[in-house]
Parts: sequence; structure tokens; C-alpha cells
Amino acid sequence: MRSLSLSKPHLIFMVGGPGAGKSFFAERFSQTFSTPLVSWRRIRNELFNDPVYTKDEDDIVERVAFHMLDELFKTGATVLYESNVQSQVHRQEMMKIAKAAGYETLFVWSQVDTVTAKSRAAKSGLSPKQYDRYENTFTPPKPADAPVVISGKHTYPSQLKIVLMRLVGPRAAGGAKVRPRPANHNITVQ
Repeated sequence: MRSLSLSKPHLIFMVGGPGAGKSFFAERFSQTFSTPLVSWRRIRNELFNDPVYTKDEDDIVERVAFHMLDELFKTGATVLYESNVQSQVHRQEMMKIAKAAGYETLFVWSQVDTVTAKSRAAKSGLSPKQYDRYENTFTPPKPADAPVVISGKHTYPSQLKIVLMRLVGPRAAGGAKVRPRPANHNITVQ
């Protein structure tokens, strides 16, 4: 197991439409670095026997997720956050929350073609109507958000390499120790 030590903790926010591969990457990254993961999908499945993916259900899941974040922020650990609500307004709110807690944000934007996304979403239990509702709430990140873009069809190692290059630079992807970067980017991968 590798360790990920950042001089300033990060909130890594998974971005993308339903079925884009956000959960796939988030779960593996969380396992690789023992990073806490706040997953709406997992919260929803714990709270509701038969999720219906309504706005009211989303509001309940979001309240639980925000409570978890508040508690995790107390630890100063880097946290992964994966939700279904993906609007620019929601991301701006998350950035404010993270900044107030002393966290940097990193948006990881998982992209995949529509046919694949719809197929994956259906396998996870979303109806076409529910898929459309979530897809319609998604707004692509702005360039100012500086998202890291990964393909939802690539392997986890190739996705990880792209994300680590943003966090720590090119030497980290191979597992080597990394020199400290300029202010607030002192990261070590072992």
C-alpha cells in the first residue's frame, strides 16, 4: 500500500455524468492510498432498500455526505468525494466548504461515450428517466476549475498516472519519491 502525504490536504471531487466511471476510479484510489471516500452511491444503498433517485432522496444523501465531510475534515486527511449532483453551483459550494476547512480542491473529470455511460448506469439500477435527470444536472467544469480529465474506459493504472501527475509531478507515477514542489505542493508517494 502506498502512502500519499500532501503538505495541504485535498478534497478530490469526482466529476462526470452517470456511468462515466467516477465510482470505479474513486474506489480504487481510496484502496490504493487508504484515502477516505464519501460516496453518494454507497450512502444511498445503506439508507434506502430500493433507491428511487429522487430530489428528496438526493437531499437526504447530501446531508449525510456533508456530515461525513465535516467529520473527515477534522482529521486533515485528503478525502475523495463522489456524488450524483454535478452542477457548477454544487462544485462552487464544495470549493467554498473545502477552502473554509483549509483544503485544496482537485476535480477529476471522468469522461466516457454516451452509449457506455447509459449501459453502465442501467447496470447500477438507474432507469433511463433517472439517467436523464442526472445527466441534465451535470455541467462540465470550467477551465478555471482546472480539472484533471481521465477516460472512463482506460485502466485504473493509466487513470492513476494522470491524476498523480497533477498532484505530484511525473516522477510519482512510477512509484519513486518525489522532490517537494513549490509552496503547498509538498507531496510524497512511497
